[in-house]
Amino acid sequence: MRTIKGPGIFLSQFIGGQPPFNSLDGLAGWAAEKGYKAVQMPCNHPHIFDVAQAADSQTYCDEIAGKLAGYGLVISELSTHLEGQLVAVNDTYREAFDHFAPAEVRGNEEARQAWATEKVKQAAVASARLGLTAHATFSGSLAWPFFYPWPPHNAQRFDEAFQALARRWRPILDVFDEQGVNVCFELHPGEDLHDGVTFERFLALVDNHPRCNILYDPSHMLLQHMDYLSFIDLYHSRIKAFHVKDAEFRANGRSGVYGGYQPWIHRPGRFRSLGDGQIDFNGIFSKLTQYDYDGWAVLEWECCLKDGDTGAREGSEFIRRHIIPVSGQAFDDFAAGGRND
Repeated sequence: MRTIKGPGIFLSQFIGGQPPFNSLDGLAGWAAEKGYKAVQMPCNHPHIFDVAQAADSQTYCDEIAGKLAGYGLVISELSTHLEGQLVAVNDTYREAFDHFAPAEVRGNEEARQAWATEKVKQAAVASARLGLTAHATFSGSLAWPFFYPWPPHNAQRFDEAFQALARRWRPILDVFDEQGVNVCFELHPGEDLHDGVTFERFLALVDNHPRCNILYDPSHMLLQHMDYLSFIDLYHSRIKAFHVKDAEFRANGRSGVYGGYQPWIHRPGRFRSLGDGQIDFNGIFSKLTQYDYDGWAVLEWECCLKDGDTGAREGSEFIRRHIIPVSGQAFDDFAAGGRND
């Protein structure tokens, strides 16, 4: 067994227009001061990290790695959550997701998809240049508008949607395979890959591709009322990335899992800062350690109540406390007897 690496922090929720959150140096200094050892780097802010340049230039990648090393940091993974979303967009969501893409491809589904596909492929090459082995992303959603069976489920509709999803992702997975990097889909409501069943369906259609893997985030499973500990038992061989994010579900008589179109603060299910929710992180870290997960434990901070700077500071120590330093010997070795045939 190997000790989980961490703590890391996903930068997406913190990048902003004011110092220290508007530059890589500022973010790196802030993260290091909070006690983090790694950053998960989004690819949609070129002034922070330019994925196109990283795919083209080893020198640029070395400069980024060197700058982070000066703060005692490394990159845990690159992230193309927004770009991955645009690989597959049901037309219902065309306007909602158009702003994820540059202005020149908005309103043009074919151009937008091609742009997103190219960006994710660039992230594969950039990951390899940076010496990374895992990449965080979303699958996109062609079937999601029909997730609830009314009108009654049409089996052909879902077959066609998942086949189309697999056709779009198979060439991308092959590029990641060439680069020796795992694609880790965050299983997330709103994405076609949002639980174990949908992941299995997609995995079968890409011929059990070795680079088709999972970013494990228990918060999305708790809000779906899934057994997130048993999930690790079932899929541990495919879990290659880990978001440490807390959540809670408080049942009431007015709304439920779907949230009633309410702001997060009023929903029965909502994300919380680490330690403020209901998730059993002792059980999660124990299971991941048992199954020899050797990747990073990365904070994804999303909370409708607590200040982000406070959540980041507390999250670093929370992850540090939960990482289990793996023993090099069994606790009962002291009582072992000699061989007796």
